[in-house]
Amino acid sequence: MAPSPVSIELIVNGERTAAPVGTTVCGLLAQLGLNGPVAAEVNGVIVVRTKHAECMLNDGDVLELVHFVGGG
Repeated sequence: MAPSPVSIELIVNGERTAAPVGTTVCGLLAQLGLNGPVAAEVNGVIVVRTKHAECMLNDGDVLELVHFVGGG
């Protein structure tokens, strides 16, 4: 029996990224150091912010993340 993988491969904004198995959108944002409002799309589907902690990521998922920055 093959051992269970310990990480998954994701494509985040066009770049390969590894994350631990069981990572959620919220966990990935923390791993990437993205604080504050972030819009997340997983495999072409927008994940509302209230669901970031519940949305489990899987090997091969494609994410687009948009981090809002204030200023003037």
